[in-house]
Formats: sequence, structure tokens, C-alpha cells
Amino acid sequence: MAKIHFIGGEKGGVGKSLVSRILAQYLIDHERPFVGFDTDKSHGSLLRFYAGFASPVVVDSYESLDRVVEAAAEEPERLVLVDLAAQTHQFLARWIEDSALFELSAELGTELTYWHVMDSGQDSVDLLRNLLNQYGSKFNLVVVLNEVRSDCFKLLDNSGERARAEALGAKFISITRLQESAIQKIDGQNTSFWAALNPAEKTPNGLGLLERQRVKCWLRKAYNEIERLAF
Repeated sequence: MAKIHFIGGEKGGVGKSLVSRILAQYLIDHERPFVGFDTDKSHGSLLRFYAGFASPVVVDSYESLDRVVEAAAEEPERLVLVDLAAQTHQFLARWIEDSALFELSAELGTELTYWHVMDSGQDSVDLLRNLLNQYGSKFNLVVVLNEVRSDCFKLLDNSGERARAEALGAKFISITRLQESAIQKIDGQNTSFWAALNPAEKTPNGLGLLERQRVKCWLRKAYNEIERLAF
């Protein structure tokens, strides 16, 4: 079965691109074929850190977005990742509606998954509510609780949206916070997680021994969360 994974959340700064990078590295480490599409025109993470696996897609162009589905149909065994930039949902939603994407995916036998990446703030809860109102259970929904700012998601729990999402079949995973200096060093090197953890030579701006160990532990925890899903 062909599988398309949209990684979104609409709000900027919640870690959508970080989750896309984790998924890309997970697939590489587990030797699973995939292709990535990056919708961020200014600083796309998949294009920057996993250039050999990704290509750009223009989210406000139907012809460009069509390539996502065509890629899945051409090679069903190859998983498709789509890293959605902030403030792109309206364009994606219009394309989905005008293309009758859910009906087409049923005909093609394509599985559609939406990863809603959120932080602990109220705006992320509101965006989840909007997503559930719009699509219900049409997507396979994965809600990623990114502890980038806090590991307390009481606003989500008290809102009732978590219970509602779970009733619709959504699955929840958590991504723990990575040490800020470590992620800055990785980003500064413009490397994949693997390359950052396995440098060809020691550099002044590279990860230190203990930093590499902490990144390995962080990535292992993220992989354990992913493996709870049918990914």
C-alpha cells in the first residue's frame, strides 16, 4: 500500500520540520525507501538536511502538489513524506477538496496520514480542534506532542480535544526536548542527524562526546515513540 505522510500543524515554531527530519532519519536508519517533498520556500529542512531524498513542492500550485500523489502511485513501496510549512493549510485543504483526494486515495489504495505537530500552547489546541472539525477521521491522524517549550499539556487535556481525537482513532506520541546548543550545532553544520553523530573529523563547532551521547538518547526515545505506530 502506498503511504503519504503530511507533517503539519500550521503554527510556526512547533517543530514540524524537526519531526520531518526525525522521520527521514528513522526511515534511512531502518533502510526503508522514501521520498520527501518540502513546501518551505525559504528554508526547507528536508531539502537542507536530506537533500538526496527530497525535492521542493509549491503548495499553492495544484500541478506541483499533484507530484506528491503521483510519486506514491508510481512506486507504492516507497513512503512519501511532505513537510508542510506554516500557514499552508488553506492551500493544502483547497487542493484536497478540489482533487477529491480521499476518494482517489481509496481507489488507489493509498493511505493518508496527517501528523499534527503541536506545543503546549492554546493556539496549538485550537488548530487541532479546527483540524478535527474539518476532517474528522478522514486522515489517519498522529498528534505529536513536542515538548519544545513544556512537557505539560494540561490545556490540551482540559479542552476535551485529546479525548475527541482519540475517539476518532488518532494516535498520540511525544517528542522530548533536545538540548538547544546541540540542535544549534547540528543545524549550523547543515548535516543529517547521522552525519552529526558520526563526523568524519572533529571540528570546533561539532558535537562534543557527551552531546553526541545525549542526541543519541534523544533520537532513541523518538524512535521508540514512532515504533508504537503502524509507520
